[in-house]
Amino acid sequence: MPIQYLRGFTTPERTDEANRRLGRSLAFVAGAANAGGFLAVGQYTSHMSGIVSSLADSLALGEISLAAAGLASFMSFVCGAATSAILINWGRRRGLRSFYAMPLMLEAALLLCFGLLGSNLEAHRVLFVPATVALLCFVMGLQNAMITKISKAEIRTTHVTGLVTDIGIELGKLFYWNGPPDNPMRDRMPLVRSDRQRLALLASLLLAFFCGGLAGAVGFKHMGFVSTVPLATLLVALAAVPLVDDVMGAGR
Repeated sequence: MPIQYLRGFTTPERTDEANRRLGRSLAFVAGAANAGGFLAVGQYTSHMSGIVSSLADSLALGEISLAAAGLASFMSFVCGAATSAILINWGRRRGLRSFYAMPLMLEAALLLCFGLLGSNLEAHRVLFVPATVALLCFVMGLQNAMITKISKAEIRTTHVTGLVTDIGIELGKLFYWNGPPDNPMRDRMPLVRSDRQRLALLASLLLAFFCGGLAGAVGFKHMGFVSTVPLATLLVALAAVPLVDDVMGAGR
């Protein structure tokens, strides 16, 4: 794969096409990590809606330990997003070309840590299951904040509720009947038109998340925690070239 093509994923100079390619790649990774994490610890970690609802339910039922676990998951996601923002702003202020790449390299390292933690899950579930859940929530927050900043909040990759909602909105506009051509109201009101390019992007992100979830579930079922290695490798490939550019530039 050409170096310039790989550089385009996380270079500071952004294009809509580069953002779409990166968004699809990260949606695949998020789906795979989410599905693999569920098979490992019995909990999805990419969306906060369920975690916050679970936290509320646990408090209402007086299950303090479960409420504490839910709060830890929530705070881990927030801390991941905050860490991504810190890394991006730190790199940008220092003139680095890799400020978008740094969160992805950290995510790759943490996914490998997830694989290492997995080898201890069966022997020490009380300790390592909460740590694994918190780690995956941190990773999801890290990734979602990065793609949100890089796409100016146009793309989200770690949960599909917003994607499905936006797809429904665009489909509603696509199938809306603006009335017959001779209707005088057509001249007074703007026509309802669907953004087909955005609809295609949303559908591709949803498909990438689904395919990632399928790949993650199948990989975890047949390979176990070693299935995190291909995901980490993909993230390194997306992030490595701008980092090398900075290293080579510093050495001159």
